[in-house]
Amino acid sequence: MMGRFFQSRNIPILSASQALAGAGPTMVLLLGGIIGTTIAPAPSLATLPISLLIVGVALFSIPASMIMRKVGRKRGFMGAALVASLAALLAAYAISISDFFLFCLATLFIGSNGAFVQQYRFAASESVQSNYAARAVSVVLFGGILAGFLGPEVARLTQDILPAGLYTGSFVALALIYALVIIIVGFMDKIIPGEAEIIGEERPLKAIVVQPTYMVAVLAGVVSYGVMSFIMTATPVQLHQLDGYSLDATAFVIQSHILAMYMPSLFTGFLLERLGLLRVMLAGVLSLVASVLLSLTVHEYMGYWGALVLLGLGWNFLFVGGTVLLTRSYLPPERFKAQATNDFTVFGTQALASLSAGTVLYLANWYVLNLITLPLLFMTLIAILLLRRQISPVPSQA
Repeated sequence: MMGRFFQSRNIPILSASQALAGAGPTMVLLLGGIIGTTIAPAPSLATLPISLLIVGVALFSIPASMIMRKVGRKRGFMGAALVASLAALLAAYAISISDFFLFCLATLFIGSNGAFVQQYRFAASESVQSNYAARAVSVVLFGGILAGFLGPEVARLTQDILPAGLYTGSFVALALIYALVIIIVGFMDKIIPGEAEIIGEERPLKAIVVQPTYMVAVLAGVVSYGVMSFIMTATPVQLHQLDGYSLDATAFVIQSHILAMYMPSLFTGFLLERLGLLRVMLAGVLSLVASVLLSLTVHEYMGYWGALVLLGLGWNFLFVGGTVLLTRSYLPPERFKAQATNDFTVFGTQALASLSAGTVLYLANWYVLNLITLPLLFMTLIAILLLRRQISPVPSQA
């Protein structure tokens, strides 16, 4: 069975590409706010580079799907990595001349590649038989574990290697990482549509999005990414700038968070097969709630660490579960428009959450920032429970 699962080399290629391409967002998440505090014209704009990273994902979500519909997954992934490599070089130049808005433009286009990287999970599910979709998504997302370490470690080790200024070396190194992604993706096999591709008529988008299954899948993505991004965007600034923890201590919290986001992918696919979508998605919501409650009650370093670990774990269960649920809501000919609409909604919301994180943190505080997320989490919990009879377990595989 496992041999049949790995018969497509696209799965390890996409997982490796996820690991490398994911280094860009993790680097920006760590350094964006820190760099912003030194070159932004106002403190409230410090997290704008991070927010624009996510705005880039949202803005290019629909174009990414449409481009790949025309030129194919492989060419789309390679072209996006090239743009990201050039954007990383632009970021290094912007830092060297202390141009905040040019740095923001660079992070926006690094984010554009993120829209294509988010399609890795769909490319993986299309590269295997449908009953292995959960495993394929999990294996590809597992590549994010390396990204969680690679981005912060490259940022830390190369921050002062160039005389042009602190952190310029980090973004030059990132440009080289994206160049490596182009090479690796070049070995992908072409994804050939299965027999289901020609079965049934393609429905209009409205008929797809009004399905309860589709709406709950999108809600799971919106809340998992929105809550995670809202809290994570503010964390480096809260830890490093407001609470005075070192960059190494701050990086450890972010690394632990990203590890918690992707490490469960070792077994999330199997949990989905054994326990079903309902239980895994509920576990995701409850983990996110636990993260917020810990943040509200423990205002010490280990409290931050524990809350960010729970935040990552909850994101994984809810997002992977929502992704698998989404693939059940459309026919293969409908996949590009259904996926594009989902990703635009998810990452548009994430962008709004990230854009508001710095403002809420500076105008209110860490406590208020966390408290805001609880109504969204309880709404998601209720929606999943209402749809529980339609969220059937993923068939078990040996």
